[in-house]
Amino acid sequence: MSEDLSEPRIVTETGLEARIAHIVEPVVTGLGYRLVRVKLSAMNGTTLQIMAERPDGTMTVEDCERLSRDLSPALDVEDPIDRAFHLEVSSPGIDRPLVRRSDFERWAGHVAKLELIHALKGRKRFRGTLAGLDGDCTRIEVPAPLDGETLVSLPLADIDEAKLVLTDELIRDSLSSHKRGPDDDSTTTRDAGTASAH
Repeated sequence: MSEDLSEPRIVTETGLEARIAHIVEPVVTGLGYRLVRVKLSAMNGTTLQIMAERPDGTMTVEDCERLSRDLSPALDVEDPIDRAFHLEVSSPGIDRPLVRRSDFERWAGHVAKLELIHALKGRKRFRGTLAGLDGDCTRIEVPAPLDGETLVSLPLADIDEAKLVLTDELIRDSLSSHKRGPDDDSTTTRDAGTASAH
């Protein structure tokens, strides 16, 4: 399946992470990559993780380094984080987040964990085999029936988080179909200076 750089993410950040995503996404797409996720964590003080990929789903160490070099100036100018932080640019990895409509199509047949913003029939968390799309819903086959049904439709707009589960089948499919580059699971990290408070 050909990937479109302009395809919007349906699973996005909130708060400060959303502000950072707004700053970095134009840089990421301008270089020919797709933003997957922005995440701030307390690892090593403060770490800003920018997860990205090429349109074909691959990402090499060189890609990560290139993005890191180009993202640093944009973050310095916009100064969204009021403390020193480490910038980490990485690939999505095999057990990747699912953030675009096409992700749910591409990875149909594989096990995923999904969490909804609002409970569906009393349940927010689902784990099962992705079964493609049905309109504005993703279908997932779950082992424990929900109202007697094992094939459940979840509204894409209500997904808070979605991620593939690492299985032998996923590893085999990822390697055999060449959906991933030889250096995938790449990461590059650089220290960012202390940002001045506004």
